[in-house]
Amino acid sequence: MNREVKELRKKFKEYDIDGYVIPKNDDYFTEYSKINRLKIISNFSGSAGLAVVLKNKNYLFSDGRYTIQSEMESGKHFEITSYEKIINCNLFKNLKLGLDPKLFTHVQIKNYFLKYNKVKFLSNNLIDEIKTQKVVNNTPFFLLKDKIIGENSESKINKIINYLKKNKADNLFVTAPENVAWILNIRGADGPNSPIPNSRLIINKSKKVFLITEPQKAKELIKKK
Repeated sequence: MNREVKELRKKFKEYDIDGYVIPKNDDYFTEYSKINRLKIISNFSGSAGLAVVLKNKNYLFSDGRYTIQSEMESGKHFEITSYEKIINCNLFKNLKLGLDPKLFTHVQIKNYFLKYNKVKFLSNNLIDEIKTQKVVNNTPFFLLKDKIIGENSESKINKIINYLKKNKADNLFVTAPENVAWILNIRGADGPNSPIPNSRLIINKSKKVFLITEPQKAKELIKKK
């Protein structure tokens, strides 16, 4: 058994869990995660997959694109399983599975695990505890020029505020970076193939706008404000 799986299993008793779930995506739900936790635990390097490490068995769920690759990279220590079997997964039952809730949607958790198992949210990511990887990306976000946009950000924000008031809501929490990019007309360098600005946004009905990201990435936006 590989070292990372052994180290992960040692933590099960401490956290009172029977297994741990590791997705490929990061907390922005992109396949281009700067920390590839799935590869750390399973050695699988494909763009989509999910691993479940139990006390006595491991599963790697991947799709048909990676049938041969997943077997070559991970088959020694993981049972390779078709991705569709993760829905209402019954390969293991009556277990308490730990996971990092930042890496899953509510719908995923419900559809994947809650029919036959229980889930425990852990504030610490156990893969990060096993292997610390420091990611540095100081590339600042940048604003698009009004002449190439079609609609400035103030206009978009006002439309959102009007919608909030109409529906008697106080705030809109925008979690998808591509939506933040559209609303604020900003771009970034957090993805290898598209100018995605990894960030989140809160828009208040009183016209307060909060951009949630690493401070160094927003410094150019503050200068031009």
